[in-house]
Amino acid sequence: MNDTRPLIARLNWYWIFQLAGWGFLPLMSFTFGAWRMPGLMWVMVWGAVSGVLITDLWHRLLKRRMRNGQRTSWKRVGVAVLVLGTIHTCVQYVGYLVFQSNVVARGFGWVPSALLSWWAIYLVWNIFYMAVISLRRANRAESEALRLEVAAKDAELRALQAQVNPHFFFNSMNSVRALIYEDADAAAMMIDQLASVMRYALQSGHHETVPLAAEMEAVQAYLAIEKIRFEERMRVSVDIGIGLDQVRIPPMALQTLVENAVKYGVEASPTGSEIRIRAQRMDNGAVHIEIANLGAIVPFANSTKVGLVNTRKRLLLALGDNAQLDLSENSGWVRATMTLPEAA
Repeated sequence: MNDTRPLIARLNWYWIFQLAGWGFLPLMSFTFGAWRMPGLMWVMVWGAVSGVLITDLWHRLLKRRMRNGQRTSWKRVGVAVLVLGTIHTCVQYVGYLVFQSNVVARGFGWVPSALLSWWAIYLVWNIFYMAVISLRRANRAESEALRLEVAAKDAELRALQAQVNPHFFFNSMNSVRALIYEDADAAAMMIDQLASVMRYALQSGHHETVPLAAEMEAVQAYLAIEKIRFEERMRVSVDIGIGLDQVRIPPMALQTLVENAVKYGVEASPTGSEIRIRAQRMDNGAVHIEIANLGAIVPFANSTKVGLVNTRKRLLLALGDNAQLDLSENSGWVRATMTLPEAA
């Protein structure tokens, strides 16, 4: 499988920093004239290679501890700095014996300064290493938290969408049942329309959002079902602004609001109601989608409340905090207005 990560993410930064850091030792000695003394240059190379090997063994030991769930305290790191620095001092002395035996110091006066130097180098190495490990852990924890948040959001959205479809199908099947004894042809036409809506609901359920044009096709099929049932009692007008066909909305969100308008506007009134569906882009770039029906807000309509709460949550999950759903009543009209952010 091809690795599609960016090049910077595919690089092995551990070895890049290892080689660059320890390679600085012979490079520095070369800059200060070690090239005039080949033996000393080889001592510096010896020290750099030894440093790579010693720190890599320590790195592997730390990784094994982390895989086993063991934490490495700073006290343990401090002890390791003393041990590693001491080992390297001994190894470096061997390097002098091999490559620069003629300049090996007599006695042990050089030991304290050598130990302090290598202890300081290994302390810096461990501080940088632990800082990088801590940063990687923080990034992984943040990525995992983000992944879990997305998964939770997706699960909640699926659960909310799953609540919509059975409710709609139950109402529609009741309409078919009521009509089948009155007009068989009309009932057959209603079943065809219902199959169209069911197909859309099942297909769109796999997506967080769908184009407004696709949602409107399902709404039109649903209204055709209810038109057969209510006949002249239901009047519908649709006004979708130019260029809004591809605006993204949660699937079945518009249909839920239209269903409420039918139930509490048309069905609740002996004379029926007009249902107006209008979508327009505002000056600030946001999109308003309004579903209006003649009537009044029913104070204790639990079904309406559940539908609105469900749709409001789905808007929030799918489109973010700037997406809103408001219900208002003015001059005998009940209006449900979805406000979608500009990005929609």
